[in-house]
Amino acid sequence: MGVSAVRADAVFMSGLQRRDEPTVGQVRQAVAAAIRAFGSSGCAGRVAQEFGDHPETAVIRMRWARRIAREAFADPAPKQGPAEGTNAGGWLVVRPRLPAEHASSSMSRAVT
Repeated sequence: MGVSAVRADAVFMSGLQRRDEPTVGQVRQAVAAAIRAFGSSGCAGRVAQEFGDHPETAVIRMRWARRIAREAFADPAPKQGPAEGTNAGGWLVVRPRLPAEHASSSMSRAVT
């Protein structure tokens, strides 16, 4: 089973509801929680049970689960802060790295 199918199964059996219009973060959290709680095979088993018990509603929910999982995991998760440089009012400022001898002489000139 592929990763996208596991994610869709996890969304399907989570408590998320279409009417609530969950955010990307909510979908990702729900997927992680479902997989932690039931594992990928446990999620698949619960999905299979729903398709056996309520096929007409399971089809609709699975279409939604596949779409929302695909959208939530389309791009990698945003990084937690800048990887390099400093943030200057919304602009990422990246300064060139100077060799050690230049950096120390530049610093001494800046201090004087």
